[in-house]
Amino acid sequence: MENNNYMETWKKSCVRIGSPTNILAAVTAFIPVIYLCTVYDCWPSAQLILSAWALTAIAFGAFYIVEPVSYYASLGMSGTYLSFLSGNIGNMRVPCASLALDVTESEAGTIQAEVVSTMAICGSIITNLIATTAAAFVGTAIVSVLPAVVTDGLKLYASAAIFGATFGNFALKKPKIAIFGILIPVVCKLIGTLPAWLTILLTVFGTVLIGRLFYVVESKKAAKA
Repeated sequence: MENNNYMETWKKSCVRIGSPTNILAAVTAFIPVIYLCTVYDCWPSAQLILSAWALTAIAFGAFYIVEPVSYYASLGMSGTYLSFLSGNIGNMRVPCASLALDVTESEAGTIQAEVVSTMAICGSIITNLIATTAAAFVGTAIVSVLPAVVTDGLKLYASAAIFGATFGNFALKKPKIAIFGILIPVVCKLIGTLPAWLTILLTVFGTVLIGRLFYVVESKKAAKA
């Protein structure tokens, strides 16, 4: 079978398994709330639910669009389903998948990349589960004996270090695009009046458009050569 045939079969299987699994997880997430509201008879009004959802959408609504689009190149289809089911996407799944693609020299969009990223993400989920379980038992005791400068550093800079390392990894591959990936949010920040969700959308899709422009230009140059 050719690569396209493998990909077609792979994607159909991913959708057939991944979609109902993620929907089931979303539905069952309401079980504890429904249980508590039933036992204690504390059902919120529809207006309160919609108001709470609106506040959440204002804060995180941009990620509904940004994350599936921006992470797909590294995660692939099956990896996207797995990542949104398990969480820790930006700080765990994407770095693991991108590193695995680099090590195996896999080209995004191929069946090899899909398999490699899926294996890397599955490994990270298992490792994450073991580490999280261990941290639940011994994490508090370890953190309590660390000096304040270390714990403060973990709280303030751990996420930034992870995302910075991920950005650096991709910047080494496409330095021209990386410049715009930094420049766009900096300009948005200097403007000072743009909401955070709009800055995120402009940064992600602006960088995607720049990358597409570079691709078209380079393709035309290659065709002429």
